[in-house]
Amino acid sequence: MSSEFNEKNYSSKMDKTILALKKDLSTLRTGRANPSMLDTIKIDVYGQLMPIEQLATVSVPEARLISIQVWDKANITLIDSAIQKSELGINPQIDGQIIRLRIPDLTEERRKDLIKILKNMGEKSKVSIRNIRREANEEIKDQLKEKKITEDDNKNFEKNIQKLTDNNIQDIDKILADKEKEILQI
Repeated sequence: MSSEFNEKNYSSKMDKTILALKKDLSTLRTGRANPSMLDTIKIDVYGQLMPIEQLATVSVPEARLISIQVWDKANITLIDSAIQKSELGINPQIDGQIIRLRIPDLTEERRKDLIKILKNMGEKSKVSIRNIRREANEEIKDQLKEKKITEDDNKNFEKNIQKLTDNNIQDIDKILADKEKEILQI
């Protein structure tokens, strides 16, 4: 019998979950300047919402400073107000066409809050991985019922999907541990 179950499909879904987690984590403010902190901020210009990197050059000249070189002077106040309204909690400093964001040191309380947020993001990713596993196992069972795969294929596929799930959850735990270490670093 030919096996019609496609493991790679579920592997790529799990990889996308890990990538989404990494992208979400990059927007967390950890006390270090990181241009991706601004990824969630959209500015209403030219009749549409645009990310900052489409309106300015974003750079990190120092460990605790983000510099935004705005191309069009008319957009400076729009970018400034969008940053102030965001959840970053940073007051921009305007100097001509340059907006500077000083990243303050994290307080102990803020570090604990960030770790809670971090663990929550990690748990959501783990749930997503487990849902992908459940979806894969359901497809395996359906194919077994329809006699598209054998009992042996069924066992092998389930074992492989479980191994894939375990590996991805370990990856998530490692990513979270690294990020937690970065947050707790003074």
